[in-house]
Amino acid sequence: MRPSAPATLGLLLLLLGLLLVPGEATQKPTPCQGCRDLVDKFNQGMVDTAKKNFGGGNTAWEEKSLSKYEFSEVRLLEIVEGLCGSSDFECNRLVEEHEELLEAWWLRLKKEHPDLFEWFCVKTLQVCCSPGTYGPDCRACQGGAARPCSGNGRCSGDGSREGDGTCQCHPGYRGALCTDCTDGYFSSLRNATHSVCTACNESCKTCSGPTNRDCAQCEVGWAEEDGACVDVDECAVETPPCGPQQYCENVGGSFNCEECDPTCVGCTGKGPGRCKECIPGHTRESGQCADVDECALPEKACARAGESCYNTPGSYVCVCPEGFEETEDACVPAQPAGGEVAEEAAEEAAEEDAVRPPAREDL
Repeated sequence: MRPSAPATLGLLLLLLGLLLVPGEATQKPTPCQGCRDLVDKFNQGMVDTAKKNFGGGNTAWEEKSLSKYEFSEVRLLEIVEGLCGSSDFECNRLVEEHEELLEAWWLRLKKEHPDLFEWFCVKTLQVCCSPGTYGPDCRACQGGAARPCSGNGRCSGDGSREGDGTCQCHPGYRGALCTDCTDGYFSSLRNATHSVCTACNESCKTCSGPTNRDCAQCEVGWAEEDGACVDVDECAVETPPCGPQQYCENVGGSFNCEECDPTCVGCTGKGPGRCKECIPGHTRESGQCADVDECALPEKACARAGESCYNTPGSYVCVCPEGFEETEDACVPAQPAGGEVAEEAAEEAAEEDAVRPPAREDL
């Protein structure tokens, strides 16, 4: 029995939903963003075709008879055809719905309204606002459309029909119009039109100027000394803050624990020359921990006769030379392969004789 049409449609919609990327709905551009993207592509198309012509055999005649390529419908068609990719649904929809408007602007209105975005997205489609304005009625942002948020922040909804016009301040600024300084910054310029906040010295939590003597409060890891905030050396305390196989490295306002050199048992700094003690198999040589060559010592490291010694970092290995095999006390020549075969054959023959029945004459 075939499923009903509504059931089939429901199944198709379910499969389509499974194929969609999660969050795809939220990725769809706003009407303003879609319009802005289309205008950006149109402007790029104008740049790409700026140095072209009709491309025929007699360009001079074509431009005289068919009007100049720069303002021609041929150029407009080339720009429009290159606006959208085949899978860019939103772009293709906008072009299909508003191609006549784009053509009207190109052929008749471009000189009077040279800013395509302002004419197309703001005044005609009314999906965007001019820069410095926001919301359904395109009201001026906080601080005015010329310098929203005193130039120190971003107006919510700026350039769109959305947002509430409040200021989202840049780092270092706060307040309704982004004219006040946050902690860690001081006011280096303040007048009727401009407010500039500059970062304090790294040693200051709050300050009135750029140096460590202008701190009103020291930052964590710094302490006041003789009227200035100076770095606290955490590594100089009686019990260092790092582990036994680490050394402490002081940095501004804090410290780092770094690993000792692998040849060290405890250390006071970087490298084999800063070891407190050397690990087994190493000894202090020219001020640093160096590998001991056990194979070069007067007392032989390898006990078995004929054994070869090979030094390794921190240790050594004893190996019989090639052609020799190990026994408990010495390295002895390995038995030739043929001798082994003959010995095995003799053993097999003895086993066969043991199980073979006696000859008749032996009975």
